[in-house]
Amino acid sequence: MSNTAQTLASGRIAALLDENSFVEIGAAVTARATDFNMNNTDTPSDGVITGYGLINESLVYVYSQDASVLGGSMGEMHAKKISNIYALAMKMGAPVIGLVDCAGLRLQEATDALHGFGELYMNQTMASGVIPQICAVFGTCGGGMAVSSAIADFTFMEEKKAKLFVNSPNAIDDNYVEKCNTASAQFQAEKAGMVDFIGDEAAILADIRDLVSLLPANNEDDLSYMDCEDDLNRVCADLEASAADPAITLPMISDSGIFFETKAEYGKDMVTGFIKLNGTTVGAVANRSTLYDEEGNAVEEFNAEISARGCEKAAKFVEFCDAFNIPVLTLTNAAGFKATKCSEKKMAAAAAALTYAFAEATVPKVNVVVGKAYGSAYVTMNSKGLGADVVYAWPNAKIGMMGAKLAVKVMYPEADAKELREKEAAYAELQNSVASAAKRGYVDSVIEAQDTRKYVIG
Repeated sequence: MSNTAQTLASGRIAALLDENSFVEIGAAVTARATDFNMNNTDTPSDGVITGYGLINESLVYVYSQDASVLGGSMGEMHAKKISNIYALAMKMGAPVIGLVDCAGLRLQEATDALHGFGELYMNQTMASGVIPQICAVFGTCGGGMAVSSAIADFTFMEEKKAKLFVNSPNAIDDNYVEKCNTASAQFQAEKAGMVDFIGDEAAILADIRDLVSLLPANNEDDLSYMDCEDDLNRVCADLEASAADPAITLPMISDSGIFFETKAEYGKDMVTGFIKLNGTTVGAVANRSTLYDEEGNAVEEFNAEISARGCEKAAKFVEFCDAFNIPVLTLTNAAGFKATKCSEKKMAAAAAALTYAFAEATVPKVNVVVGKAYGSAYVTMNSKGLGADVVYAWPNAKIGMMGAKLAVKVMYPEADAKELREKEAAYAELQNSVASAAKRGYVDSVIEAQDTRKYVIG
């Protein structure tokens, strides 16, 4: 790797790619700027290593910023090298992976650096929906580079040293790092929803390899298929018992337990991620009513309500799947939308975005109603009316406008307790049952929970 062989930047590339597969491009490039004594400053590779290599024998393009060269700052030639990688990746139809450690705009190059940022943004935008874009932040990702990271499809962040910000925490009125570190991995994952995965450097690089293996190389050629060694008709005996937390349910359905969750810390009422069904990558979107920890203890309840954050997260995920021809599976357990002042600020817009994403998606769409499916929340979750190709339901699922008890109270406000009980039973049978939905064609088949894997594969 030329004169940058011993840097952290090159070490990350070596750890990410298949052994000895990396080919460097532009190793001899240095800065052109001469202002502010730049002509006396050594800038090997202009602070970024670029090239291509293999991940599990699949072609990828990669750039890795070198913080030992002017803090990894973005200058004219630095930006051109990354843009060149994007141009090559678009021609070859291969993913781009950015390993970020960048102090931001290089002040000594000013307008040249700004123009370089603009060209990079343009290349990323043109690549959106055509090739997968993955970003991993290991050090500083400030200012304009934060925007570049946000354009990527998936963003990873080192949990302790990495910083991601447009404005540094201390530059925000009434804030400072000790009060609220808005640049931290935890904030960006949990509050901002920018980051899909946080962990140590080794875990991030390993997860990127796993993700690349699950994704198509581009929007036309699907190289993500793998042979399925799992039984296609495998019975999932405990599936119904785990339905409250899809992070447990989805691996049970998937080939060999494969499940790659995205944005796990954000909008936890909604679970999104990739599974394998008969060797094919499938995008999964599911409602969560209870979050369990690794020991099986319930740590958070969501009452089967969909939040604005959950809608935003799911909408972006469905749009990605549609762009790359990845089928979508939904597990629906939605009793309604979250009713809080904070959520209400953007609830309608977020729900509309998710509704639009499902309605517009032309990939195969399968929905399994595993619990409650009430009102507009159900319609939004890949319902038959939104274009789901096949809708299954478990026998104990509830599909309707709202819970029977509340419905009869609205319909018969002056009824006594006995009459309300009678009307509630009738409403549950006539309007809220799986059978009533199936009679009208809104459910294609009522299936036993343990047979879900067999049906969704079919």
